[in-house]
Amino acid sequence: MRHADPRPRARAMAVGLALTAAAVLPSGLAGASDKYQWAALGDSFTTGVFVGEPRPALGDASRDGCDRTANAYPEFVDRALAESPPGGRPVRLTDASCSGATVADIAAARQTPISPVQPPAGGWSAVDPQTTRAELDDGTDVVTIGIGANDLPFGVMLIKCLELGQAGRSCRGHYTDPPEGEASIQDRLARLQDQFIGMLAKVHRAAPNAKVITVGYPAVLPEKGRACTGGDLTQLGSITADDIDWLRDDVLKQLNRTIQRVSDAFGDRYVDVYAPSVGHDACRPEGTRWVEGLCGNAEAHWPGSFLNCAAIDKRTTLAHPNAAGYADTAAHVERAVRAALLEH
Repeated sequence: MRHADPRPRARAMAVGLALTAAAVLPSGLAGASDKYQWAALGDSFTTGVFVGEPRPALGDASRDGCDRTANAYPEFVDRALAESPPGGRPVRLTDASCSGATVADIAAARQTPISPVQPPAGGWSAVDPQTTRAELDDGTDVVTIGIGANDLPFGVMLIKCLELGQAGRSCRGHYTDPPEGEASIQDRLARLQDQFIGMLAKVHRAAPNAKVITVGYPAVLPEKGRACTGGDLTQLGSITADDIDWLRDDVLKQLNRTIQRVSDAFGDRYVDVYAPSVGHDACRPEGTRWVEGLCGNAEAHWPGSFLNCAAIDKRTTLAHPNAAGYADTAAHVERAVRAALLEH
């Protein structure tokens, strides 16, 4: 007895099921080519600076001096989302972060990058605000933002504390009762709060349908300043133990609290990467630390002359995360991004 070929019927059933699924699923899930749109904005704690191959690659004509790398946390998260797309829907990342960025550079100002890596003759050209380069609009689904440290500026404060420590002096007084013409740390944090409010308002206007996620800063400093070896540039050099404690409690933690407070006021998510990174600061042994010291390990393209790091066969890292640190940040950011996208 000859049986009918089941393949046409199976194909018909498959088409019918696909049409039914398209009718009952949310429109965003019906088209496989419809991707979630994610924009990553931020400073060097977002770009990854020295921890991986440059993005774009060295020699690429599109290099802009922003020092994004392959081991930055947006790249870690992007790879994880590609491997397991949220709700089965792919995600398109646009990373507009730039080392040295301030809050104003997110949505208001043009930034002139200062990358020391193969700068062109005449220096880097100014780049548009990150919201412009990321092309935020009503189709943007999620925006992550890691910004604020350069508005204090935290890196400059570390260098000042290093210089004063070498002279046997404390930097705490310099920033709490500053010399004429300089703002106190209290005034700097208050100004940062106002700037952060204005920046988030602009991001929400540019991407009215997006879930906005702010990312704090990790525990770059130990919970006890005396845990550091004095004079060791692979840790925090000559910054005194008392100044380390002050920088941690009155500067870094207050910076994170300011970011969280403003984020909460807007109803945005705040990702705390400080608490999970305690115990992995710049004064921990290599292999335990998630943050390099003032001088540390970096890719060969990264310079080592500043702070005389080359003399100890290290490169200038200025208390920034290493690959392990970015991987930890990525784990927390990934959870927040997935949750935000699945709410759409």
